[in-house]
Amino acid sequence: MSLTCVALGLDHRHIYGMTQNMERAGVPCLGYWTEGTPETLAGFQKRFPDMRRFDSLDAALDAGADLALISAIPADRAALAISAMQHGMDVMTDKPGCTTPDQLAQIKECVAQTGRIWSVNFSERFETPVSTLASEMVAQGAIGKVVQTVGLGPHRLNRATRPDWFFQRDRFGGILTDIGSHQIDQFLHYTGSDRGQITRAFTASYANPDIDDFGEINLQSAHATGYIRVDWFTPDALPTWGDGRLTILGTEGYLELRKYVDVGGSDGTDHLIYVNGTRCERIDASGAGLPYFTRLAADIADRTETAMTQAHCFTVMELALRAQLLADGT
Repeated sequence: MSLTCVALGLDHRHIYGMTQNMERAGVPCLGYWTEGTPETLAGFQKRFPDMRRFDSLDAALDAGADLALISAIPADRAALAISAMQHGMDVMTDKPGCTTPDQLAQIKECVAQTGRIWSVNFSERFETPVSTLASEMVAQGAIGKVVQTVGLGPHRLNRATRPDWFFQRDRFGGILTDIGSHQIDQFLHYTGSDRGQITRAFTASYANPDIDDFGEINLQSAHATGYIRVDWFTPDALPTWGDGRLTILGTEGYLELRKYVDVGGSDGTDHLIYVNGTRCERIDASGAGLPYFTRLAADIADRTETAMTQAHCFTVMELALRAQLLADGT
């Protein structure tokens, strides 16, 4: 079965990786539609110089693609996803896949009615080979039973290049809904939890009064706990956008994922620290691959759930939205 995709909304740079990785998985992009001229448009056109731009959203929806890639303004992603599913397409959306509980309820209803796949590309797991290797090692029992994760998601603000919607709370969705969702995904995945409970959520504006620039989440499942910290404080001297890390604690050892940089250590990305009863080492995980994209292509063709279960995707966004509302005091 030959699959194709279309891109709907280019408002976040994650659309670059989403499109490139699906094309590498054998799912070419027929073209794209986006509102106006977002700052990311030039970069997309540079990467895909021969790709068609549809004149309208309707033209893109009617192009006959199997999959819609959505990276529009966060508050607009749910409506685009629903339209795509109603046109017979499965959906891969940038995180956050939605910004309100009502939007999530509408997405769930549409999935139930259409039988389509709604998948959120949690890129801090799906686009980092070190996360792939960590998943394999956890599944093999390399550190025993996982009992806790600590996820750190620092980001660079890049204020000068941020679009207006980034500073509009109702359009952006909030720091916990947005980058906090990555960490919730990892907690559920690595602890093998089907559900979780937010026990504490906190946000603050320490240096940027027009946004929440710091956030924390404590959460737990029936057999594990997690701590999450996200922020917009990455200093300019760091050679990448953030020193993202994840520590996975097991009963027989631990893993630390240094995803994007190892300050004072080895060059490159995708460093995996592995310690258990017999081993204490650093592993170069850069060649571990990114199976999410090929698995999603197979799921579209076979109507399976190998890339990520629909229940997991829903649960991540439910918890992220719940954490944001708790931190907001609503």
